[in-house]
Amino acid sequence: MNREDFPLLKQDYIYLDNGATTLKPQCVIDKITEYYENYSVNAHRGDYDLSYKVDMEYEASREEVRKFINAQEKESIVFTSGATQGLNMIAEGFFKKFLEPGDEILITTSEHASNVMPWFRLQNEIGVQVNYIPLDENHYVTLENVKKAITPNTKVIALAGITNVLGDERPMKQITAFAHEHNIFVVMDGAQSVPHRKTDVLDLDVDFLVFSGHKMCGPTGIGVLYGKKELLNEMEPQNLGGGMNESFDSPSEMIYSELPTRLEAGTPNIAGVIGLGASIRYLNKIGMAKIAEYERNLRKYAMNKLIHIPHLDILNIESDSGIISFNVDDIFSQDVAYYLNKYKLCVRAGNHCAKILKNEVGVKNSLRVSLYFYNTESDIDALVELLENKEKILKEML
Repeated sequence: MNREDFPLLKQDYIYLDNGATTLKPQCVIDKITEYYENYSVNAHRGDYDLSYKVDMEYEASREEVRKFINAQEKESIVFTSGATQGLNMIAEGFFKKFLEPGDEILITTSEHASNVMPWFRLQNEIGVQVNYIPLDENHYVTLENVKKAITPNTKVIALAGITNVLGDERPMKQITAFAHEHNIFVVMDGAQSVPHRKTDVLDLDVDFLVFSGHKMCGPTGIGVLYGKKELLNEMEPQNLGGGMNESFDSPSEMIYSELPTRLEAGTPNIAGVIGLGASIRYLNKIGMAKIAEYERNLRKYAMNKLIHIPHLDILNIESDSGIISFNVDDIFSQDVAYYLNKYKLCVRAGNHCAKILKNEVGVKNSLRVSLYFYNTESDIDALVELLENKEKILKEML
C-alpha cells in the first residue's frame, strides 16, 4: 500500500524493521527540504516575514498533532526530541517533585528501556519502589493482573500501549479508568502504538502520552509529550534558557513562559516539527483505521506461513500488532540477520532495548519483524523463503 511514495523502496530493499524506524515518504522529504531551501530561519524569534512563515508552519504542526491524538488544547502538546526525552521529562520534571520514599511505580518486564530506566533512577534518587505487573501465560498485560498488582502505595502505572518485542496491545482505557478510581497516574509510551492505531487521549484519559515522529513516517529527532494541562503546569522544566522565560532579573526572580513554550527551551528542531506535521497529514490521508486493518491482515498472512517452519521459535504467536519476534533454533539471532541482509532483507536482531524481558521469556536475543502499511505479501514470501531452509542459513553463515 502506497509503496510508490517511498524513495528507498525503489532500491529493492525489503524493509521489515519498522519498529526501529519507518521509511519517509516523498511528501515529508519535500516539506523538510522546502523549509531548508525557502525559509530556514528561527522560530518565535524574528520580526520579519520569513520568521512569521516559520512560526505559522511550526504551530500548524502542533495543531496537526493536537487533532491527531484528539487533545483538547494545543498547550498540552510539547515538542521533544522523541519518546525517550518525553519519558525522562515526565519522571524528572513531574514525578520527582511529588513522589515520596516508599511510593510505588508499576511497570512490566516487557517495557522498553526508555520506560524503565527513568523510573529506576527515581528509585535510586528518592527511594520510590519500582515493581512489576505480572504478565499472563502469553506474556501480555491484562486488567485483572493490573488489579492484583496495585497496592495502597501505588502512585504511577507506566506502560507501553504496544510493546516493541512481544507486540501486545494493552487495554489502556480500562487500565486508566481503574487506576484513576484509585488516584493513580497513568503514563503511556505510545512509540509503537500511535503510528499504528488511532489514539484518542480524551477517550483513553491517560495523564501523559509520549511518541516519536520517526516511527510514523516523520523525521528523526522529533517527538511529542502530551500531558493534561493542569499536570504540565506543575512540570519543572528540565532545560532553562532562551525562549522559555519571561524574565530572569535575579536568581529569585525567574519567570517562566506559559505552556507549551516553558517546556521547549532553546532553538527547536524546526525542520523536524514541520516534517512531523507533514507525516501526520500523510497518515491521515491514508486513514489510521485502514492502516491498522491492513497490518492485522498482513500479520495473519505472515503467521500462517511462519508457524509451519519447524525450526522457528515464535515468541508472540497471538499478538494483534505488526510485531513478530522469533529465533531460528540453535542459530544466534544476529547471524540470521546478517544472512537475511545478504538478500537486502532488513530485520532487527538483539534484545531490542528490552533487556529485562529475558527473565520473563527465557530468551535474551531474538529476531524481530515489524510491519507497516507499505509492506506486502511479497515481502513476507521472501522472508519465508529465506528462513525455510535451515541448512542454507548455516551454509551461508560459514
